[in-house]
Amino acid sequence: MEEKGKGGSERWSAAIGNLSEMTSNLDSLQKLLVKKAVFVDDDTFAKASLTSEQARTIKVLEQRVETLERELDNAISAAAHARTEKRQAEAAQKAAELRAQEVTRELENTTRVFELHMEELRAKQEEISKRDKEIKLLEAIIQTLGGKGSHSSDE
Repeated sequence: MEEKGKGGSERWSAAIGNLSEMTSNLDSLQKLLVKKAVFVDDDTFAKASLTSEQARTIKVLEQRVETLERELDNAISAAAHARTEKRQAEAAQKAAELRAQEVTRELENTTRVFELHMEELRAKQEEISKRDKEIKLLEAIIQTLGGKGSHSSDE
C-alpha cells in the first residue's frame, strides 16, 4: 500500500507542477495580449465583424463557384460525348439505309432477271406446245396416209 501511496503522491506532485506551469503560461499570454491588444470602438468592431463575415461568405461562394464550374465541365464533357454518340448513330443509320437501298436494288434486279427468265420459259413452252401440236398433226397425217396406203395395197 505504501507503494501505491507513493506513486499517487508523485502523480499529484506532477499534476500540481503542470498546473503551476500552465498558470505561468497563462500569465505570460495575458501580459502579451495586454501589450499587443488593440482596443477599438464599437463602430470599428462592427465594421471589422461585417468584413470578417463577408470574407467567410466570399470563401463559401468561391467554393460554390468552383463546384459549379466542375459540374459545368462535366456537363460539357457529357454533352460532347452525347454528340459524338449521336454522330456515330447517325452514321450507322445512314450506312444501314444505304445497305437497305443496295439490297432493294439487288432484289429489284433479281426480280427483273426472274421475270425475263419466266418470259423466256413461257415463250419456249409456247414453242414446245406449238411444235407438239405440229407433231401431232404430222402424226395424224402420217397415220391417215399410212392407213390409206395399207388399204390400197390390200386391194
